[in-house]
Formats: sequence, structure tokens, C-alpha cells
Amino acid sequence: MSPILEMREITKEFPGVKALDRVTLSVAEGEIHAVVGENGAGKSTLMKVLSGVYPHGSYEGEIVFDGAPRTFRSIRDSEDLGIIIIHQELALIPLLSVAENIFLGNERARGGIIDWRETHERAGELLARVGLKENPETIVEQLGLGKQQLVEIAKALSKNVRLLILDEPTSSLNESDSEKLLDLLVDFREKSITSILISHKLNEVSKVADTITVLRDGAAVARMACADGVDEDDIIRNMVGRSLQDRYPPRGPGEPGEIAMEVRNWTACHPLHPGRRVVDDVSFHVRKGEVLGIAGLMGAGRTELAMSLFGRSYGRDISGEVEINGRPADVSTVQRAIRSGIAYATEDRKTYGVILDDTIRRNVPLANLPAVARNGIVERHREAEVGEHYRDRLAIKSSSVEQAVVDLSGGNQQKVVLSKWLFADPDILILDEPTRGIDVGAKFEIYTVIRDLAAQGKAIIVISSELPELLGISDRIYVMSEGRFVGEMPAAEASQEKIMARIVKSGAEAGAAA
Repeated sequence: MSPILEMREITKEFPGVKALDRVTLSVAEGEIHAVVGENGAGKSTLMKVLSGVYPHGSYEGEIVFDGAPRTFRSIRDSEDLGIIIIHQELALIPLLSVAENIFLGNERARGGIIDWRETHERAGELLARVGLKENPETIVEQLGLGKQQLVEIAKALSKNVRLLILDEPTSSLNESDSEKLLDLLVDFREKSITSILISHKLNEVSKVADTITVLRDGAAVARMACADGVDEDDIIRNMVGRSLQDRYPPRGPGEPGEIAMEVRNWTACHPLHPGRRVVDDVSFHVRKGEVLGIAGLMGAGRTELAMSLFGRSYGRDISGEVEINGRPADVSTVQRAIRSGIAYATEDRKTYGVILDDTIRRNVPLANLPAVARNGIVERHREAEVGEHYRDRLAIKSSSVEQAVVDLSGGNQQKVVLSKWLFADPDILILDEPTRGIDVGAKFEIYTVIRDLAAQGKAIIVISSELPELLGISDRIYVMSEGRFVGEMPAAEASQEKIMARIVKSGAEAGAAA
């Protein structure tokens, strides 16, 4: 296959940082080309150069597309040639409908007037192609992150795409939906659509990619042809410059202690649809020193359960009881939940996790400001000390604690979210997709932090769409489906097959009851 794209000797610098150092990338027409590397390796920067986000003149090197040199000065220039990028951070307008978002800037119109019938019909066809059964008139903010990602892909398909760039497209999807998306990429390949896939999920990369380019510290360090057979350990060695003998830290020798939190008959209804239970009479407990995993498909109610417990920050008509350390706990507001010893690290860091335009120094202490204040006034030097401590502890890649969080990679932003809650020193820490968009090296660091916290007697609840992750770090696992817990098992006795069997069985039982 001849190359449809060549990026030659691309160098991109920011103040004090060389993000790309003479990177060369060649992509054959009709292939799936994966670009992998640790957070901060330069993957997203390289794709922003390609798509015109960083315009010609702001970098050194040459881009050749379809056999001709190109000078993209904007995203519009690259899109006109069929190069479409889907960024890791979603770019949808929450208060517009799915159909309006799909055709925003590319409206279906006749005589300057939008043809809504054609818009909705075409949007429905595109949604069907990505496996989404949502009504095109649905408002985007009513969708979960996973469904919003699929809307982004449908939006890309609405254009005359020749080269599709996907930056962490499955980071917010469960395994079933990720599988559908990967199948979609294979279908694109059969239709001669070229794809560049950026992903930290190496099992997905190995499954669908034809070629892999590995970036490390802003340089291309390896090119691997998957037809020759690629081992994940080889990819990891190239990514991090060392071998990871074990993907998950060992569990401690001790047994979990007494019950830290017990939840009884917890119910929460959808905020827009009274009477529709998204959490339905759930009861569970977590012990001190235990890592408790919650598994389930997208829409099972896992995030809704966590957010409703954390100060009733999601849902309406919430009922049930919470006990912490054997005593009734008031979790009716976020402030009271924090005072009760609960912390919640959200999966949606952009909206709820951090203040993007502010610095690392100012973000890390947010959940525990009295600890960096004197007489009610926050002390800058204390903020800096705390920021530096957690920057080192979680290996946050940044120029300093004065760097704005918006300028960090997605994985490093997630580390700032985790740092914020670690500084609050909670007794119960709820982690919702804690390694979403994070590379394998950084994942191990976060797994180690989780294990260290459990060894200190903290109770950890981990919600994850990656079943191998739950199996690797949990002591015990609950399985959730359609707002209910449908299974419980020690992690040592659990498997992906057993977890999925419980989900499938519960779905069949619900269908029979209906």
C-alpha cells in the first residue's frame, strides 16, 4: 500500500518544552495506523500539527498528503482534504440536539434554510453506523460520555472523510461498546478509509492495527508491523524505555478490616424523568483496607450510584441509609459528604474534576483549603508545597506547579484530580474510571497509590469499564446491571466471563419479568 500521509522531521516547541523532536510518520492508504506512547510523549501534539490546530509556521518539518506537500493553516484546511480528527476531549455543544451537533458547520440546507427532515434522517443513518440507537433530536447533555463519543464519530462520518484520526476513542466506553467501535474501524478499512488510532489500550491496538508507531519523549522510537506479530511487552518496553514485569502491584498480605461504609436500600431517580430509577434499592459495604471494584456496562448506573452517594450530586428522590464507621452519616450535600470522610474522583475531569484554566498549585488543595490557609486566607507558599509534593508523588509531567491544567495531557489532568482528593485525606475514596486516558506506565503508578492507600486502612471503591483492571487491583467485585447489583464475588474467584455472565443473566431475567 502506498502512503497517503507522510510527516517528515516534525519539530514542535512550547516555552521550555520540545514536544516533538524530528518525528517522521508514514501512513499507508487504507490501513489502521496506531500511535502509542506515554502521556506527554507527543501523540496529541503530532495530530494537532497534522490537523491544522497548530498551523503551518508554528512547527518545523513537512506534511505530505495524497502525494502533495500541504500547509494547513486551520482545521478547515485539513477537513477540506478529508482529514478529520476526533479529540480526546469532546467538542460537542451540550444544549443542542444530536442531529444539530452532527451537522454543525455542515448543515443540510436548501436555499439557506435548514432541511430538518433530511437532517434527522441522515443523522439517524449515521448513528446507526456507529451502533447508537438514540433519537437524533435528543439533547446531547442528556447522554453519557460513552454515547457522546459515538456522536463525535458520527459527526466525523458526516464529512467526506479519507483519513480519520481518533484520539483515545474508547477511553470512556465499556468493553462491549469499544468492541463495536473497533469493528467499525475494521469496516472503514474495508471501505479504504485510513485511520490513525491513538490509544493506551494496547490489547485494542494489537487487535486492529496494521502498523504501530511508538513515541517517547517527543521522538519516534519504533515502528512495528503487526503482520509480523507484536507482543504487548515489546510495545511497553519501547513506550517507557523499560520492562514492566507486572501490570498490577501485588496485594498486601493483610486482610481487610472492619466495615468502613455500609449503604442500605439506596435508590435514586433520573433528574429529568421522575419515577425512572437509575439506582434501584442497592445495598453494599466496603471495608477498611479493601479495594472494592464495581463492574458493569455503560448505563448500568455505576456513576449515578457514586454521584448520588457523594452529596446527592446526581439524581432526585434519593433515599436510603449510609453508615460510616458504624454511625449514620449525613451525605445530603457535597460538603457534608466530604466531612463524613467520602471523596469522589469523577470520570469527567473536564467538567467536574479540575478548574482547567487554573494552575496545578491552585487545583490540588481545592478539596481541603483550610489546610493551606491561615486565618481564612490561603497561603501561596503552602499551596506550592502541596502542589510540588503531589506533582512528585504522582509523577505529573509539567514545567512547574504554575502550569495551567488545561495545558497538561489528559492523563496528567487525571492525576491532578486524584491529587486533589488524596490531599483531602478521606476515609472512603470513590474512583470513577481512575485510569481513563492514562498510559500503562502511569497506570501502574496509580495502581500503586491505590494499593498504598488500602495498606493505610483507607476504603477504596473503583468503578472501571476495563475488566482486567478491576480483576487486577480489586479484593472484591460487585456486578451492576440496570441500576441493581446482580452479583458479588471475591476478585480471586472472578473472571471476565463470570462477570459478563452475571450481566447477561440479569438482562434475561429482567426481560422475562417484563
